Amino acid sequence: MKTLLLLMTSLLIPPAFKEQQLKYARVRTAYDEKEAVVKKYFSDKKIAFAGFQLFIRALKQEAVVEVWVKERRHNTFALLHTYPFCATSGTPGPKRREGDGQIPEGVYHIEHFNPNSNFYLSLGINYPNASDKILGDKQKPGSDIYIHGNCVTVGCIPLTDDKIKELYVLAVEARQGGQENIPVHIFPSKLTADALISLKQNFREASTISFWENLKPIYDDFEKTKKLRTPHVTASGAYVF
Repeated sequence: MKTLLLLMTSLLIPPAFKEQQLKYARVRTAYDEKEAVVKKYFSDKKIAFAGFQLFIRALKQEAVVEVWVKERRHNTFALLHTYPFCATSGTPGPKRREGDGQIPEGVYHIEHFNPNSNFYLSLGINYPNASDKILGDKQKPGSDIYIHGNCVTVGCIPLTDDKIKELYVLAVEARQGGQENIPVHIFPSKLTADALISLKQNFREASTISFWENLKPIYDDFEKTKKLRTPHVTASGAYVF
């Protein structure tokens, strides 16, 4: 009877997230090759590896993915590492419809881990989010936006297969440590005052400029505090704190 109860209990408790992921060969390879590498990033910055929270910020013109982490006992994030895009598509400006080739811009989170991706490993973001659904094409806003391996893209953010292994391990560890929501912010560039002036000079579409002006307080708030506040989306599609 005791054995039966233990068996029933084990069936009710889902296996740990990391354990599930390690069933896939590519994830095992990523851990074999990169776990020590990412742990060294932490030790070099004197940041504790256990129980960290993860924040991903992508800057399109600079073509970089910034990886920020926060220790459990701290309130602020620190920059851990930066990865270059290995390809890009589109121009500065948000994604508004299927097939436009644009990398999205806005406030997202990781909603899907794909350990058996056509692009080696991939982390799916929740595009279209609430803002995109209001401001984008109502019938075909597009979908399936990932940070992934393999240097091709028509709207995703590709890293090399080598580097996606590291980011994937970091994301799995964050999720395993209890972080259900891994934020991803995507900006047209660094949104300093000078950068925004430059963007306005080169891209004159009024709706795009208005959208960038709406994103700037989100960028500025994190730059100032190194803390993350979650904006909500108004009926007009704007982000507000």
